[in-house]
Amino acid sequence: MRALSLVAALLALGGCALLGVWSGAGPDKSTAAVVGESEDFIVVVVAKERESAEALARTHLGDPAKAWMIEDFNSGARVFKAGQRVVVPRRPWNPAGVEPTGYQLVPILVYHNLGPQSKGRLVLDADAFTEQMRYLKREGYRVVSLAEFVEWLRLKRQLPKKSVVLTFDDGYHSFRDHAYPVLKQLGFPATLFVYTDYVGAGRNALSWDELKSLAAEGFDVQAHSKTHGDLRRVSGETEAQYARRMQAELAEPPRLFQSRLGRGVQFLAYPYGRFDDALLARVREEGYAAAFTVRRESNPSFVRPLQISRSQVYSGMTLEQFAKNLNLFHAEDLR
Repeated sequence: MRALSLVAALLALGGCALLGVWSGAGPDKSTAAVVGESEDFIVVVVAKERESAEALARTHLGDPAKAWMIEDFNSGARVFKAGQRVVVPRRPWNPAGVEPTGYQLVPILVYHNLGPQSKGRLVLDADAFTEQMRYLKREGYRVVSLAEFVEWLRLKRQLPKKSVVLTFDDGYHSFRDHAYPVLKQLGFPATLFVYTDYVGAGRNALSWDELKSLAAEGFDVQAHSKTHGDLRRVSGETEAQYARRMQAELAEPPRLFQSRLGRGVQFLAYPYGRFDDALLARVREEGYAAAFTVRRESNPSFVRPLQISRSQVYSGMTLEQFAKNLNLFHAEDLR
């Protein structure tokens, strides 16, 4: 609240510091006048029509990728009118995403296989996937990495209000054929959850070399168990048998990732999204920082880190149905 009071004061005074000082102009730079500033905020007056948040962020924050901070603080506006006063936050102001009227949610989408045409529920038409990704870009969604999402859970960073995370399960080669080109073109990060028995298992599976290449290009590769079997204890399985099976399913993948990719894993996607209390305890013991289900709902910053929800994208979904998975805010009177 103190930060917001400072903003109000700066807007009212309009020039208690650096009144009339103009930012350095240039290609893709803002020419807005700085009319007030504090340690937390800068207030500028826009000099030209349709000044973009990216230009303001490049000039005042040193990084156009921080445009979302300006957009979110100024009611989602992406361009501004000449003469308009705009607040430029210098640092995060609400890491938890909690407001008097409710709290921020972040949807995590999960894809499986892609192909030239849809087949069953889990093989999505590549053209439909492209349409969904372009929809996210066009509508101003910010695709963030899974690591950034987990940092948000720890209150170590603030996320854009329109954040979404992309994940791909199992390790199908179709990711390389169909998803990779679209994601690279749009600049979207993504996480692949692979089960290690499937890696290199045939022409439909990604190989270790391909996974290593994708990781080198910035795509995240994480664990989906060893065999993709249900990780819960089954009827008739002794405690010793279950312990041995979990050792293989949970402990072996990190060792393989380290030896084959040169990096360990932090995250686990439960096969079929299934878990119970006994499995949660073992996942925690193995040192996984976060684990993911396929419960169809978005996540607040206070979600339990080993029970994070993801929404599966099925073939046959219309764009309208797809958009219903992008719930960004839970409205609730928290005053």
